[in-house]
Amino acid sequence: MKRDMKAWKEDLIKAKAKCALPILSFPCVQLMGVSVEQLSRDPALQARGMQLVAERTPACAAVSMMDLSVEAEAFGATARFMPGEVPTVKDPIVQTPEEADALKVPQVGAGRTGKYVEAIRQACGLINDRPVLAGVIGPFSLAGRLMGVSDIMISCYDEPEAVHTVLKKATDFLADYVLAYRGAGAHGVVIAEPLAGLLSPGLAEEFSEPYVKRMSGAARSDEFLVIYHNCGNNTPLMLDSILRTNCDGYHFGDAVAIAGLVGRVPEDKLVMGNISPSSQFLGGTPEGIREATLGQLGACSPGHPNYIISSGCDIPPMSPWENIDAFFAAVQEYYTGV
Repeated sequence: MKRDMKAWKEDLIKAKAKCALPILSFPCVQLMGVSVEQLSRDPALQARGMQLVAERTPACAAVSMMDLSVEAEAFGATARFMPGEVPTVKDPIVQTPEEADALKVPQVGAGRTGKYVEAIRQACGLINDRPVLAGVIGPFSLAGRLMGVSDIMISCYDEPEAVHTVLKKATDFLADYVLAYRGAGAHGVVIAEPLAGLLSPGLAEEFSEPYVKRMSGAARSDEFLVIYHNCGNNTPLMLDSILRTNCDGYHFGDAVAIAGLVGRVPEDKLVMGNISPSSQFLGGTPEGIREATLGQLGACSPGHPNYIISSGCDIPPMSPWENIDAFFAAVQEYYTGV
């Protein structure tokens, strides 16, 4: 079902009582009694998991699995599956400029990408009361998985052309991938660019900004929102560069004090974050997450109607649902007093 997502965003900003928009998907494994690996390989399970989360929570939107190994796997990397954890990439596959030149851009559908697109298609048929958002990795974060996280940082200085070669190919694929999600019925996409948060502002401006901006420009429409996520601790320093990507919303991790960022984001753009996924959702208590949520809302919400409270990043699969429920209850308490 198509939605006027521009109007949805405007209504969200105007609303006095806000709903939360955490990056919440993988904890559905607890509701379904399946493993993370089973979930990541089965589109029907993914769609059903998103439906169960939507039925249990008053989240603003349903968010797909934030599996940042999928796109690298499509390029030929090997995904590593560990019990109870989100998949990761095992080893880099591009280590020289010659390998960068030879890297083939896969078709959407390679590896598990077709399954993730199909999951969104099915989820859009199951969830009708809120938007459905897909998740993709950002271009620099994908390039880092293909080249190696440490190696790409060095190559930004020593082999910048090789990095740009991989980035261009990564962006070619990612732009098509996002359009496939849009074609499957998604109402928007969250672009996860966490590795860019380790860059200096100058390097982020060169190696991340133009590629994210290209992705955003290819996909954005009145019916399709693009949200940028970066959980690095350098985001305050690179915020001007991040905002130039011209996304519809910006999501920040708990490595930064988001209260210092909300006023710098334009009022017509969403700004979201950043209750800790690890120390609060996974390792905290219901009372602790209530206090953290109320404190965050008190620090960020007044005077900033475009602020939407969220988790700082993807909520880990085995996070207790008691903590997740307490988060949503605290949001309701803050806005309604109940």
